[in-house]
Amino acid sequence: MGLPVRLAREVLQEIMSTVEGEPYADVLSMMLLRSMQQARYSEHNHGHYGLAADYYTHFTSPIRRYPDLLVHRMIRDYGRSKDVADHFEQVIPEIATQSSNRERRAIEAEREVEAMKKAEYMEEYVGEEYDAVVSSIVKFGLFVELPNTVEGLIHITNLPEFYHFNERDLTLRGEKSGITFRVGQQIRIRVERADKMTGEIDFSFIPSEFDVNEKGLKDSGRKERGRRSDKKEDKRKSGRLGDKRKHSPKDKKKKSKKPFYKEVAKKGAKHGKGRGKGRRAK
Repeated sequence: MGLPVRLAREVLQEIMSTVEGEPYADVLSMMLLRSMQQARYSEHNHGHYGLAADYYTHFTSPIRRYPDLLVHRMIRDYGRSKDVADHFEQVIPEIATQSSNRERRAIEAEREVEAMKKAEYMEEYVGEEYDAVVSSIVKFGLFVELPNTVEGLIHITNLPEFYHFNERDLTLRGEKSGITFRVGQQIRIRVERADKMTGEIDFSFIPSEFDVNEKGLKDSGRKERGRRSDKKEDKRKSGRLGDKRKHSPKDKKKKSKKPFYKEVAKKGAKHGKGRGKGRRAK
């Protein structure tokens, strides 16, 4: 029905276990992560939605991140005194907010560096062809991911024909061929450009056995629309014929018939002429 439905965490876990091993499993996992709210540090226990855990905290080596160091300190000092507990209760809200903001900045920097290094790596493979998976579809083209996690763009202007973007099911469909691209679909590509400075990688589409042709569905939709338009045209024609019948020549004759009193006057004049001639003859 297209209505938003709140899925239980166990359902999402079951979905991921079902598609495990499929070519589109990594893409689906990434889409699910993107659809969720970003994790943040908090002084309150909210559990972990993805793991379906009611109680959760995460920490690794204390030299990695400050939140990890804080968790280590709390474990070390836990139960020592009420003053220590009060101290943590006062400082943790501000520390949690600052840590969340700093982590957002770190993630953005990490993505920029990763994109730059991947583009630098792919500069040596411009012109090569690979099998890939459609990771996302937007109005201006489709993003494609290689098995080595390198992602690039096939711009809509680089496709062999005009493609219609369907925002509802996130697809691109060729106007003439009916070839349709969907998220998670395998595709054959060629590396066209890799720019280390911008971190951008451009691919081009190569027709292959992976292509999905939905021309039949498109034609059937057109035929159905054609039938509807034909029915409308028939109704219009029948309406015009009905109007013509209403205004037929017989109706015109009936309408042009002279009033009865003119006919009577005409007959009276004829009878008067006859009577006059008879009297003269006598």
